[in-house]
Amino acid sequence: MFKRSLAATAQVLDDAEVRAEDQARITRLRESSGWTKKILLLLALIGPGILVMIADNDAGGVITYAQTGAVYGIGFFIPAIVLGGFIAFAVQEMTVRLGAVTHRGHAEMIWGRYGSFWGWFSLIDLVIANVLTLITEFIGITVGMSVFGVPPVLSALGGILVDALILLVLRYRAWERVSLWIAAGNLVFVPLVLMAHPHWGAVAGAFRHWTIPGGFGPAFLFVVLANFGTTIAPWMLFFQQSSVVDKGMTISDIRHGQIDTALGAVAMVAVAVALVVLTGTLAFGHSGASSFNIERIISIVGQRLGPTGQDLFALGLVESGTIAAIALTASTSWAMGEAFRWPKSINLAWYVGWKFYLPGLLSALLAAGVVLIPNAPLGFLNLTVQVIASIFMPAALMFLLLLLNDRDIMGAHVNRPWQNFIAYSIVGLLVLLNGLYGFSVVFPKWL
Repeated sequence: MFKRSLAATAQVLDDAEVRAEDQARITRLRESSGWTKKILLLLALIGPGILVMIADNDAGGVITYAQTGAVYGIGFFIPAIVLGGFIAFAVQEMTVRLGAVTHRGHAEMIWGRYGSFWGWFSLIDLVIANVLTLITEFIGITVGMSVFGVPPVLSALGGILVDALILLVLRYRAWERVSLWIAAGNLVFVPLVLMAHPHWGAVAGAFRHWTIPGGFGPAFLFVVLANFGTTIAPWMLFFQQSSVVDKGMTISDIRHGQIDTALGAVAMVAVAVALVVLTGTLAFGHSGASSFNIERIISIVGQRLGPTGQDLFALGLVESGTIAAIALTASTSWAMGEAFRWPKSINLAWYVGWKFYLPGLLSALLAAGVVLIPNAPLGFLNLTVQVIASIFMPAALMFLLLLLNDRDIMGAHVNRPWQNFIAYSIVGLLVLLNGLYGFSVVFPKWL
C-alpha cells in the first residue's frame, strides 16, 4: 500500500513537471521577438477552443443540421446558425478567462465556491447530458460505418477502442494534437457542399428574409431547440475550462485562448452551414427526408453525388462522432476528478489515474450499449438529446455567470457590463424557447 502511494505521488509530481516544461516552452516563445516566434506561440497555445467548437459539430450536430436542411431547406436556419456561432464564442470565451485566471476546472470551481449541493446538481446535470450526447456520437459512428458494411457492434467497439487508446496512452500535449488532426476531418463537409452545386443566391437570400416552411409550430420549435442544443451544451463549459487548466494556460494566454476559440467558432459555423445547404439542396422535398431518417438522407446524398459523395458524408459522420466522443469522455473524467479531488490530468499514466479515466470510458460504454438496442428510433432520439441539452443549458450558464462576476475570483477579469448583457440575453433566449416549446406541447392548437 505504501509503495502504491509513493508511486501515485511520483506520478502526480511527474504531471506537474510536464506542465512546468510546457509552460517554460511557452515562456521562451513569448519572450522571443519576431513574427516566426509569435506564430509558433499561437500554434502552441491553440487547441482547446478549436477542439470544443469542432467537437460541437459532433455526430448529433451533423445529423441535426442534415435533418434541418432536409426538412426546412435553405432558409431560416442559416442565419440562426451564424448567430449561434457568435453565441457559442461569447459563452466559451468566458471559460477561457475563468480557467486561465483560477487554474481550476469548472466542476472544481462550483464545488469549491457553492458547496456540495450545487456541486452535485451541476455534476449530475453534466453526466446525464454527456451520456445522452454520447448516444448521438455512437449513432453517427454506427450509421456512418454501416455505409461501408461494418456491423454496428464492431463500429461501436472500434469507436470505444480509439477513444480509450487516445485517452489512456497519450499525455495532454500529444492527446490534444492527435485530437486536432481528427477534428480536421470535420471539414470534409465543405467540399461536399461544393459538389452539390447549391443555389448560392438562395443562400444569400436567407439573410435578407427568414422563411419557415410549414409555419411556426411545435415541430419547428423542436428543431430550433435541437439546433441550439447542438450549438451550446453543458459539456462544452466543463471541457474547455479543464482543457485550459490541463494545458497550463495563464492570464498571459487569455488573448490567444480567445483567438483559438474564435477560429473554432468560424470552422464550426462553416461546417454547420455547409451541412444545411448540402441537404437543403439535395434532400429538401424528397420523399422520406421529412421523417428525420438519417439513413434516407445519406441515401439521397449517394443518389445525387454518387458513391464518392456518399462515402465522404459517411466518413464525416464517423469522424464527428469520434472527435466528440473523445471530448465528452474527457469532459466527464475531468468533472468527476475535480468533484472528488482525484488526480485529474491527461498527463497521468492510466494505472495511476484510473479513477480519473474510468467515468468517461464507462459513460461511452453505456451510450454505445443504448445505440445497439434493436429498432431504436435513432433519428428522433438524436433530436431529443439535442433538445434536452438545450433545456439543461440555462442552469449551467448561470453558474458560469456567477463565477465570472465574482471579483474575489476573477479580479480585473470579471465580466464587463456588455458581456453580462450578451450572456443574460442568451440565457433569456434559451428560457423563452424552452417555455414556448413546453407551451406548444401542452396547448398545440394555440400555435
